[in-house]
Amino acid sequence: MALSRKSRLASLSHVMYTNAVYFPNSRVYNGDTPGQLNYGCINRVYYAYANVTANGDVFLSDEWADVLAPCDGCQGALGSLLHIKQRYPHLQVLLSIGGGGSAETFPIVAADAVLRDKFARAARGLIEASDLDGIDIVWEYPLTPDQGRDFLSLLAAIRVHLPEDRYLLTAALPAVKDVLRNIDLRQAAVDYLDTLNLVAYDFYGPWTAKSGHHAQLYAMRPDEPSIDAAVRHLAAAGVPGKKVLLGIPLFGRSFAGVSGPGHKNRGCGGGGGALEYKELPRKGAKETLDKRAIAASCASGDVWVTYDNPESVKLKAGYCKQKGLGGLFYWSAPCDSRDPKRSLITTGFKTLHSS
Repeated sequence: MALSRKSRLASLSHVMYTNAVYFPNSRVYNGDTPGQLNYGCINRVYYAYANVTANGDVFLSDEWADVLAPCDGCQGALGSLLHIKQRYPHLQVLLSIGGGGSAETFPIVAADAVLRDKFARAARGLIEASDLDGIDIVWEYPLTPDQGRDFLSLLAAIRVHLPEDRYLLTAALPAVKDVLRNIDLRQAAVDYLDTLNLVAYDFYGPWTAKSGHHAQLYAMRPDEPSIDAAVRHLAAAGVPGKKVLLGIPLFGRSFAGVSGPGHKNRGCGGGGGALEYKELPRKGAKETLDKRAIAASCASGDVWVTYDNPESVKLKAGYCKQKGLGGLFYWSAPCDSRDPKRSLITTGFKTLHSS
């Protein structure tokens, strides 16, 4: 039986801020398991992803990884998480639905009242069967005002079947004004969502003409995206700060042929443009912190990599506290450093809860 909202909050009474992580089921194939995470510093896990189809069905995306693979003495990564949840009363586990593969299906489902209802019923069936705490919607992303209105209609339909006194409902949205403008953010946050996960990274990558810090807190030029600009946009739209979690990337973006931000580049510098944080800084590279942008980076040869490190996360966690935000989330947990002194998840948690 799902806990009531009151019971969940009581179990979290010793924690002021949320420190959440995403665990992608695909990481099972890398030998990563939920049991390897430090739940002394984590109070919410988003299990990613379940799939949504164009006819409104919702289903686990990888039966072997989710419920069959040997994992921490259990069957499947989801089975492991549910077992861990029993040992840690403070832990919330949500099923994350969507991801990049849902960009075509969510608009179809959200635009139709019958499909919205079917989706909501299917989502509830999945989380009741697994005794999860709720769902996380990752529609990447509502790209027009019509889709923005459909997004709200989808949230409203979900709330009919997942009432707020029993279940959590969260959604991931990018820290990009051109997308955020499509949505009535105040209504989404106040009427439906428990948490808005602000995807505060991927500002720059192989798809951009120039190199740049991909998760910078502050922009150096008016035409640049930044976390601060997105947070101010949310505040101006009437989104309660406590409902916002700030995203921290546990990966870096690489650029070839440059030594810093603001330059034309020769494409990505290895790793398909993305490098796991635990592999950074690269061997032989010096790690630096841009104290104006609040972003870490390293350069080796003709490859420059932009990412977060413990110093930048401390400053971002301090920013969360200053702005009255609800905490942090991390994509994705298995990419974090196993060294407690380098762990961004540990750093974020400790900074959020320090005086």
